[in-house]
Amino acid sequence: MRMTLNILMLFFVAAPALAQDLTVKAPAQDKPLTIIGGTVHTVSGGTIEDGTVVVADGIILFVGETDAARDFVKSMEGVDEWTVVDAAGRHVYPGLIGANTVMGLIEIGAVRATRDYAEVGSITPEVRAAVSVNPDSTVIPVTRLNGVLTCGVFPAGGSIPGRAGVIRMDGWTWEDLSIDGAAGLIVNWPNMRVSGRWWSTKSFDEQRKEIEKNIRAIDEAFDLAGAYLDAKGADDSLPVDLRWEAMRDALRDGGRVFVRAQELDQIEAVIAWGMKRELDIVIVGGRDAPLAATLLAQHGVGVIYTGTHRMPKRRDSDYDVIYSGPAALEAAGVSWCLATTGGSFQTPHERNLPYHAASAVRHGLAHDAAVRAITLGAAEMLGVDDRLGSIEAGKSATLIVTDGSPLEVTTTVELALIDGRVIDLSSKQTVLAEKYREKYRQLGLIED
Repeated sequence: MRMTLNILMLFFVAAPALAQDLTVKAPAQDKPLTIIGGTVHTVSGGTIEDGTVVVADGIILFVGETDAARDFVKSMEGVDEWTVVDAAGRHVYPGLIGANTVMGLIEIGAVRATRDYAEVGSITPEVRAAVSVNPDSTVIPVTRLNGVLTCGVFPAGGSIPGRAGVIRMDGWTWEDLSIDGAAGLIVNWPNMRVSGRWWSTKSFDEQRKEIEKNIRAIDEAFDLAGAYLDAKGADDSLPVDLRWEAMRDALRDGGRVFVRAQELDQIEAVIAWGMKRELDIVIVGGRDAPLAATLLAQHGVGVIYTGTHRMPKRRDSDYDVIYSGPAALEAAGVSWCLATTGGSFQTPHERNLPYHAASAVRHGLAHDAAVRAITLGAAEMLGVDDRLGSIEAGKSATLIVTDGSPLEVTTTVELALIDGRVIDLSSKQTVLAEKYREKYRQLGLIED
């Protein structure tokens, strides 16, 4: 019995190691790089048919027509060695951005020990999701293989679960991965409706009281944080409270507040609440955002629309109400981006992000608008559009070279750069694919 238990213990200790990314992290860019002759989709400045991108020290130095690029390269003095990528017949896009994820915070949804996206307690603004990201998650290489090179990571649980982070998809430590360790405060807005469904165990009055209690808890947290910051401003010798210090950016410095809300009445309540407190609000979820599009556009409230691959909420909804949501937001002039559901309790599937965008294109959204929704639009919602999301001089050289539109399932990402570093595009799946190709080669069923 003792020997059996020891063997089982060794199995469980070793099991997490089997789920680790074994690829080597990319070294810093050591010499300038040019991507020549491809179709460059800048997102912010149109498409260049015969374009060239020049990169040095992780930054885009030049983007434009190839003829003009030759003159630019000649003007660079003291450069003796270049890395040249022939992109003729290929497409160059900014790296895709998953705006709402639990990337690196969960490995296997069914295994509790791999879920690290929620802290104990309901009001925990001091939590930073980026700190908990596992840089060796096996999900990371699978995701970047499909062109998603940047992710927003959002904690879950409670009323104020913490602060979102923005990470790059390659690095030895969470510090290496971190682009913005505190991109904004997260608030989980309570459901505003009472339910009479058969599974509901509480009366309407009890449900109303619970809704009021949950909203009051959020308000009290913001009031206490405001009072603390006022007192701290008047007397800096007062003890530091990490909870309320974590809300300083949102309350005093114009920082972003991401509020999870799906229903129309939730969204309307959040807009009113944000106006009252003069907060920079971004709705995360937004299933009913098209119904509130005029209100959202009027008050400049952004939306992270969490996925087109989900079911309509109401029985009388059109079958394509979710698919057509992005087109409705775009037509109304709302600031928005597209994400996946990014939910907790499940392994992240951010590799499918471009296909959510493709579904939106099939239901009325322009192709270029869909690409923008998962690149520059996502960067804007996360507050990193000064560095990411488009191919522009001065921005990070985080981009992909493909053989077609990234929205097509048949498209292959042939090259990926993160801050100018050439990224290893192998993953557990590619290794397994080659393993079984070799099997069938040995059986004589396929040729090399």
